[in-house]
Amino acid sequence: MNDDVRVARRVLLTEANGLAALAAALDGGFTRAVDVLARVGGEGAYARVIVSGMGKSGHVARKIAATMASTGTPSMFVHPGEASHGDLGMVMPGDTLICLSNSGETKELADLIAHAKRFAIPLIGITAGARSALGQASDVLLLLPPVQEACSIGMAPTTSTTMMLALGDALAVALLERKGFTREDFHGFHPGGKLGSQLVKVKDLMHTGAAMPLVPLGTGMREALVQMTGRSFGCIGIVGRQGRDKGRLLGIVTDGDLRRHIQGDLLSRKVEDVMTRSPATITPNQLGVEALREMNKRRIMAFFAVENGRPVGILHMHDCVRAGIT
Repeated sequence: MNDDVRVARRVLLTEANGLAALAAALDGGFTRAVDVLARVGGEGAYARVIVSGMGKSGHVARKIAATMASTGTPSMFVHPGEASHGDLGMVMPGDTLICLSNSGETKELADLIAHAKRFAIPLIGITAGARSALGQASDVLLLLPPVQEACSIGMAPTTSTTMMLALGDALAVALLERKGFTREDFHGFHPGGKLGSQLVKVKDLMHTGAAMPLVPLGTGMREALVQMTGRSFGCIGIVGRQGRDKGRLLGIVTDGDLRRHIQGDLLSRKVEDVMTRSPATITPNQLGVEALREMNKRRIMAFFAVENGRPVGILHMHDCVRAGIT
């Protein structure tokens, strides 16, 4: 086996063992931490989670703050060094403070901890040092189990920072589930990029009103083809003309239907002689990615979106592609 691969596997297994030990060590302190964090965002204009740490712990703290913010818990990172030079003003009564330090003796955190005590700001400490300055000052202590770092000299923060990162994810997800945070809420915080495109709904992409290719039952195929060609969706919807069926989507004529009925005098026929009855449809609240998946599965290019049996929009595969949905 290649020596580099052997080292990599040792590192990964060491860190995996650290995560297993962390999971086994979780106790009521984790629930108390979630209780404190769950109150953030509803206790005043300044109610946020402030996350801080120095060095590698600081990099992890930034990620924890970003994850919480994107899952519905107002959060921000404050650098402990900058806090001692004016940024303590960012940490206000009503906030909650999370401090990360493996040893618990990071001197740069001292002013933040003192500030939290002065203004009765709840302090959640994440550290391996139960008797450290951070451990003793914490209102809620999340204690990291004693495990070895993954580096061969046992000094570079590796397993310890992996545990901190995973613990931050665990807090964020526990908060997400306790608050009932939904996919729609998540999309609200992720409108751009690849992730945002995967959460766009059909109603955000579909064509509505006069843009929909629709004709009533009894329409001649000559007129239907004119309407179908003018809309460029490759299909036309057939709606009821009267009674209970008035306005309801009864069928659809597609390019495939035209090919199947090309023999004979197609233009003299009525749409009901050619249409596919009870066509597959989607709803406006479905995700665009779900609609695209169905299009690929059924090998069709467009879906009508319906509510209570009535068409309210039409979505073409190209609409999904333009929105970055894949």
